Amino acid sequence: MTPHATAPAMPDRNWPLVAAGALLGCVGVGVLFSLAVLLQPMGSDTGWSRTGLSGAMTLAFLASGVAGFGWGALSDRTGPRPVVLAGSVLLGLALLLASRATTLLQFQLAFGGLLGVAVASFFAPVIAATVAAFERRRNLAVALVSAGVGVAPLTMSPLVAWLLTTVGWRETLLVLALLSWALTLPAAWFVRASPVPAGSASGAGPAASMGMGQALRSRPFIVLALAFFACCAAHSGPIFHTVSYAVGCGLPVTTAVTIYSMEGAAGLGGRLLFGVLGDRFGARPVLVAGLAVQAAAAAAYLAVDRLGGFYAVAVVFGLAYGGTMPLYASLAREAFPPRILGGVIGAMTLLSGIGMALGPLLGGWLFDRYGSYAWMYLGSLMLGLAAAGIVLCFPRAGGHGPGHSPGKDEADAGIPGAAGVRAAPG
Repeated sequence: MTPHATAPAMPDRNWPLVAAGALLGCVGVGVLFSLAVLLQPMGSDTGWSRTGLSGAMTLAFLASGVAGFGWGALSDRTGPRPVVLAGSVLLGLALLLASRATTLLQFQLAFGGLLGVAVASFFAPVIAATVAAFERRRNLAVALVSAGVGVAPLTMSPLVAWLLTTVGWRETLLVLALLSWALTLPAAWFVRASPVPAGSASGAGPAASMGMGQALRSRPFIVLALAFFACCAAHSGPIFHTVSYAVGCGLPVTTAVTIYSMEGAAGLGGRLLFGVLGDRFGARPVLVAGLAVQAAAAAAYLAVDRLGGFYAVAVVFGLAYGGTMPLYASLAREAFPPRILGGVIGAMTLLSGIGMALGPLLGGWLFDRYGSYAWMYLGSLMLGLAAAGIVLCFPRAGGHGPGHSPGKDEADAGIPGAAGVRAAPG
């Protein structure tokens, strides 16, 4: 092999990891969002306020964001399987404790704090293991893992609704605890990191010796983190408030809710579509295009006031925001070595979680101040375009395609001492 030659890409063989990751995401997100279905019966039975019960969800998002970084960094040291096993145990335990809660605070700590920590273990470690295990079909693999999140509203939510017609909310949470253990503990067995062959494109290169502190200060991480934050802040407001906006346009509540379902279904398809496109054209240009489409679709809600128009925009908006999400992890893999990917993706997830929390809050504040959602949708347009512009600043680091120059590209990525370094002759 010549000094400039690229080692053959390792085969894509770890599909059981992809299947397990999709199942884990479906169960984790499904039980977390079961609170939306449980909200009314819990409030009626306990007298706990909607604000207090909803606060458990806010706490879960915050706990998940913080824990995601910790779980990701831990998986870099121990491997993803022990982390997922621990999260699986905590997931069932959190639901069990929530089903026995006698005060609102107990419920918030169990369902919000502990459950948020548990669910976080299924994302950064699994995504990091997936992007490290695949080369040629990396974007598709990550998209299939994240597709589990899109399946959750179509499976877990109807299950919870059906259980409530038979038993009370406490028994429903108990069933979910047992079901989560039955599904996630066996799935954890298939979550393993694939070895990276010595000298392969995945393990070689100037970035291979990068530490976590250096990674978090690097240009690729800053670009990805800012773009992820802006992207999530851009779409979380419309996701949360569009049902209320549609009701304000004269649609019945039961009909307006179907717009959210349409977005979710389109998001599932978007993950698969963008995964295939990312493998064919590269994650960076596909992500930029997707963010621009997402931004335009968010603003397009202002131009519709009938159900058909809402559905049309929801399909485009859902395709875009669902499809773009997995591409951040693929870009992270281009810039950072597999041994620190868990921590890097966990840190990115923390910032994206803050963006997700800000969108609904700012959307509500803008509506209260101006009596209209117009500024929220226009703000989403600007944030989405800003995210696309930020991604354009992502350096072409660690590229494996034609014309990749190891020394120059890694130096541009902000990796000190990378310039002039050449791959060792094979």
